[in-house]
Amino acid sequence: MVSVGLNAECWKGRTVLLTGHTGFKGGWLAIWLQMLGARVYGLALEPATAPSLWQVARLDAQVNGDYVDLRDQAALVDTVRRVDPDVVFHLAAQPLVRASYRDPVETYATNVMGTVHLLEALRSSQRLKAVVVVTTDKCYENREWLWPYREQDRLGGIDPYSNSKACVELVCNSYRQSFLAANGVQLATARAGNVIGGGDWAEERLLPDVLRAWDAGQELVLRYPQATRPWQHVLEPLCGYLLLAQRLLSKPDENIEAWNFGPDAAGVVSVGELVERLARLWRTGPVSWRVAEQTQPHEASLLALDSSRAGQLLGWRNRWDVEAALQRTLEWHWGWQEGADLVELCRQQIRSYERALP
Repeated sequence: MVSVGLNAECWKGRTVLLTGHTGFKGGWLAIWLQMLGARVYGLALEPATAPSLWQVARLDAQVNGDYVDLRDQAALVDTVRRVDPDVVFHLAAQPLVRASYRDPVETYATNVMGTVHLLEALRSSQRLKAVVVVTTDKCYENREWLWPYREQDRLGGIDPYSNSKACVELVCNSYRQSFLAANGVQLATARAGNVIGGGDWAEERLLPDVLRAWDAGQELVLRYPQATRPWQHVLEPLCGYLLLAQRLLSKPDENIEAWNFGPDAAGVVSVGELVERLARLWRTGPVSWRVAEQTQPHEASLLALDSSRAGQLLGWRNRWDVEAALQRTLEWHWGWQEGADLVELCRQQIRSYERALP
């Protein structure tokens, strides 16, 4: 049976533990959960970039939380005991491919053992009903084929980041079957495609790199202009995570473990094409870009997801096409430059997105 959309009554008064709340996706999800009436408690490191969504939107005044390292198991246990959540969204991670090449040990320690520490802490939670662990579309063994990957396809990953997220999928499967299911806790993993949106200042990520270069009047350097990715606005997968959590809460005996949240074929475009589309929307004059000359570390060239499971069982699909996602990203970026109330701007974009839902 297909879900019918977001249900504020499901979230009103619920205690939600959100890891990674100081990050790009986590900040947006914290705002959305609060709009739905949830009591949000965050757990994360301090923001990894300056500026950051957490800083410029002053989310520290909006969201309660602690600065906790996932590698500190004792601190995780203490936080989970104090918060005693109904629902957990686990977004905290080392999220960058190139950073994982520079420091693979930290990547595995944070992504794999950090998840183990969290799930171990959750074993003693008294009220917990549902856990959504966010991994990535890059967790699949990428065969560079044209077909989109389905949830049952083989896991893998060459670079340490992608491989660590495949490991997280296996960790979740073990904890689900060994511990959490027996306690009445539903755990599912969510694999999303590349996201764009306002408030992302990560290093070595395409849209932030574009905005930094063009804001400064500099030439953009592209590493993989022919690589294709499933692009979507950040609100698209976040809506999927919310719908998934609602299903876990409403169907406690269902056992569907992994879910893809990626756009259809129209949202799978090359890096070069995405930059060309963005250039057409740029408002402050001509811009330029070139291809990097030096050899780059391995990244997948072809990548797309089959999200039919989410469509059939959750009623989820992308509501904004690539053009709309780029336009809203730029609207947010220009709002930041002009001194807008950024929390309100986030809320406005969330309300606009909600109007497109069933």
